[in-house]
Amino acid sequence: MAFEATKRELGELYTFFRLLADGKVFPGTPNAQREDKKCWPVALIQREEHDGTRRYYIGEEDVRIVSGTVEKDGTFTASAEKKELSFPRADFGDAAEIILHLLRNEQGEEVEVSEGLEAFLDAVNIYDLESKTDDRTDFSVAFWSADAPLTGFTVRCRLGRMNPLLDGGRTANLKLEQSGVKFAVPTVNKVNALPESPAEVAERMLMIERLGGVLKYSDVADRVFRCNLLMIDLHFPRMLAEMVRIMHLDGITRVAELTERIKEMNPLKIKDELINKHCFYEFKMKQFLLALALGMRPAKIYNGTDSAVEGLLLTNGDGEVLCYHKSDRQTFADFLYRNTRFEKGSVDKDKYGFLERENGVYYFKLNVKIGLLKR
Repeated sequence: MAFEATKRELGELYTFFRLLADGKVFPGTPNAQREDKKCWPVALIQREEHDGTRRYYIGEEDVRIVSGTVEKDGTFTASAEKKELSFPRADFGDAAEIILHLLRNEQGEEVEVSEGLEAFLDAVNIYDLESKTDDRTDFSVAFWSADAPLTGFTVRCRLGRMNPLLDGGRTANLKLEQSGVKFAVPTVNKVNALPESPAEVAERMLMIERLGGVLKYSDVADRVFRCNLLMIDLHFPRMLAEMVRIMHLDGITRVAELTERIKEMNPLKIKDELINKHCFYEFKMKQFLLALALGMRPAKIYNGTDSAVEGLLLTNGDGEVLCYHKSDRQTFADFLYRNTRFEKGSVDKDKYGFLERENGVYYFKLNVKIGLLKR
């Protein structure tokens, strides 16, 4: 009996099957194109299921599937109870093509998976469409040799809805203090009562301005997220708040375009030499995006140490898988800088976009959410 899956789940599965079928992956360029001059052979992929770990050893013609467990020291122990399986690499290629057809041609986020594909998933012992890990990796890859160290990757597929790089909910809120004219409670209620719309946050900010109010950056709402941002730069939270404000007011969402606007405004009042010759604002934004891609989270203390995530696998609109790895930090950072955007989270869920009173002062919160461009 067929079942339904999300395009995000199928995107991860497609990327996994494509690597098993091809046995290699090409690095991506900063513009999300394939770097033809390089190629990384894939020898092994390790993936987590609810009932344990699977290792997929890629041979000349076949893929060997070994079930087992991973000890605390990282040692893999094969299960004595589950027998080793072997399937032609071409079978994974055929399954990948079926998934690619679904991703390209089915409307909506929910897709019905055929009985034939379901039978193949059962045969190769795949029961969780999105792998189950505690370290935020989607699966790990050994390049060149099965004995090589495993590299943890996250997967993003442009053919479906992608998980954002930063989605901290209310933890990722920034506080703007309302000064200027002191608002009475009826005025505050009037501002907050503006109807829901895609531009409601901008409309409230403009209304505050019309009424004589001024919104000035004050602080990061969450203590841990504040410290994480300060690890990038002591003034980075102010820069980030200005970018989110411009995103709402001017409708600019791309990180690269917003950074150009910030350079013109120079909210940190730094010298022209630092802006233009040292590219201060671009550098800080790239540092932040790399930190996010490699494990920084708003509610988790960040000390500059990378997490288990060492890279990103991007499946583009043509179904081609591109690899970005921290060993080539400049390319990875440039890719993120050119291919990310600020997004709007749910106002009600993330608790921002309203005037709120704290200790006798009114604050207006903005929310930071960053994701990859769809194309």
